[in-house]
Amino acid sequence: MNNKNNKIKDNPLTQKADEIARLVYKTSKKFPKDELYGLTSQLRRAAVSIILNIIEGFARKGTKEYRNFLYISYGSLKETKYLLYFAHRENYLNTREYEEILNLTEEVGKMLWATIRTIEKKLNSQ
Repeated sequence: MNNKNNKIKDNPLTQKADEIARLVYKTSKKFPKDELYGLTSQLRRAAVSIILNIIEGFARKGTKEYRNFLYISYGSLKETKYLLYFAHRENYLNTREYEEILNLTEEVGKMLWATIRTIEKKLNSQ
């Protein structure tokens, strides 16, 4: 169990996905109060869903299940990217904040797809 936790903590994908969630929480604190149960809540849930689905998939025994959770994580990543764009367009995020998180989402997206491709190659060779 502890070895699996170390693999999660030391994994660059989970580290960067965690950083997205952390930055989203930090920057969304200054969103308008009337967005607390709207955009703020939705953006936070989407950002946290990226990392949570990676971790949940990692905890599953089957490779196919892991891949499916990575697909869900990728969907949450796309949702997060749009919500960040929307928040930036509404001037809830400044350009520096927006670009910092957006760059992280690009990195995580590439890492997710690379992991998914590796898993699919493994599944196709069985």
